[in-house]
Amino acid sequence: MGEYDDVCVLVPTYNEAETIDEVVTGMHAEGFDDVLVVDGHSTDGTRELASDAGATVITQTEGGRGSGKGQAVRDGVAYTNKPVVLMLDGDGTYLPEDAHRMLEPILEGRADHVVGDRFADMERGAMPRLNQFGNSMINHGFNAIHGQHLGDILSGYRAFTRDSFFEMNLNADGFGIETEMAVEARRNDHRIHVTDITYVSRPDASESNLRPFRDGGVILLTLYLRAKTHNPLFYFGSIGGVLTLVGTIIGAFVLYDWFVNRVPHEVLAPAGGFIFVLGAQFLIFGVLADLLVSLHEEQRQRLERIAREEIGTTDGDAKTPIQTTFDDHAPHAHDADGTESTEDDTETSDRDHSATADAVDN
Repeated sequence: MGEYDDVCVLVPTYNEAETIDEVVTGMHAEGFDDVLVVDGHSTDGTRELASDAGATVITQTEGGRGSGKGQAVRDGVAYTNKPVVLMLDGDGTYLPEDAHRMLEPILEGRADHVVGDRFADMERGAMPRLNQFGNSMINHGFNAIHGQHLGDILSGYRAFTRDSFFEMNLNADGFGIETEMAVEARRNDHRIHVTDITYVSRPDASESNLRPFRDGGVILLTLYLRAKTHNPLFYFGSIGGVLTLVGTIIGAFVLYDWFVNRVPHEVLAPAGGFIFVLGAQFLIFGVLADLLVSLHEEQRQRLERIAREEIGTTDGDAKTPIQTTFDDHAPHAHDADGTESTEDDTETSDRDHSATADAVDN
């Protein structure tokens, strides 16, 4: 048996004829026999080229929950029976040589989900400045909402166990799939490890499928909506805060216009009051919902502890909740103009290791 007989390399594609052959042959050269290409109805011969290179090729389902990258990933994981999945894009921006370090934490039983950090070693010009800004904003949003630093939640280079994938509630059709996976891994207390990878530029003849503004907006919306069940205080509190502020501004204007100009606002005054009260109710609801989520989490952890005791699981073998680890070293990150930055963004949850974005090209 080969070292990676239990691993399926999953490559979602759409019009990647310029690079798919190199990706498939590169993974074969690294010792991966099972390369599964899930194609989104390409029109440039991607499927034929992938098949000629030795990959198993399937066409993602039509009429399902979606037709983009998210649906391709769900189809691929459902198709394979391998217990471990290594996922990467077919655009040639990820190096096959990095696959070994991506899989190491899972094969050694130290992680359920591994994220490749593109910013650890990014080739100059590999990511446009606009996409870098969007990635940074989304990463900071994730950190603020979920209280966990993963570095690069939009990375398309990931490894995960098939069992952990089926514990996730994933509905995104397009590039939001990576965001959902990060949120769901966090919600399900999966052991997450962030691995440094190299990110290179797309070949000149290869065109990105990413639409920065549209896809970036969808990703931000996905991240925000997912906060409803994990951080309801942020979700409902942000809505309540905005409504309360608007109601306060309207009320201040009404009072000013009445005392200074003696102008009554028979419609605007009650409207402002209604908006203010509605905002206050959202804030209160957010606090109550956050309390319920906290109680639910405590109860879930208590039941898990009882279950571990019943089956005789030792503390050392039990899964550590919300464990995130990073690689031991933190290589220099390259900024947009190619200069090196020595700022270390990797904070460790425990110092023996320590875990973890353009939204990823399909």
